[in-house]
Order: sequence, then C-alpha cells, then structure tokens
Amino acid sequence: MNIDQAMRIIVKPYITEKTFAMVENESKICFIVERSAKKPEIAEAVMTLYNEKVIKVNTARTIYGKKAIVQFQSTDKARDLATKIGML
Repeated sequence: MNIDQAMRIIVKPYITEKTFAMVENESKICFIVERSAKKPEIAEAVMTLYNEKVIKVNTARTIYGKKAIVQFQSTDKARDLATKIGML
C-alpha cells in the first residue's frame, strides 16, 4: 500500500476525553476512517503512515463516519504516536 491509498483510508484522528484515556490506559488510538475500509486495510494503512505495528483493530459506525480503534504494542508507542499526530 502506498501513502496516497493509506491517506484515503485514514481520514483523521478522533479526539475526545474518552480517547485520551484510551491512549494512556489501553494503548489504543481512535481514527475516523473511510466507510468501506476493512480491518486489515486499516491496520496496513496505519503501519504505512506511522511505521508502528498494529496488534488489533475494532470498528464501529457513528454519526461522524466509521470509527476505528487501533491497539498498539505498548502504551509508550501509542503515546508517542498520539503526540506525533497532534492528539496530545
């Protein structure tokens, strides 16, 4: 997957108080993604854009679009990535 395809899949980070807590407590970051994106595509897009290994992806449909909750190996990696993308 190239960067253009990955940027079409990952629309933007989803930032709320609950997602801040998820970064610190569960090593998870939440993104708004393209509606037709599948879990393996989301994991590959995150790996392509941010060079971090993804352990698990959960998805949910919301009024804002499709939301993907991505779990990383450690809280440090999730915190560093959240800082890098401007969440923290």
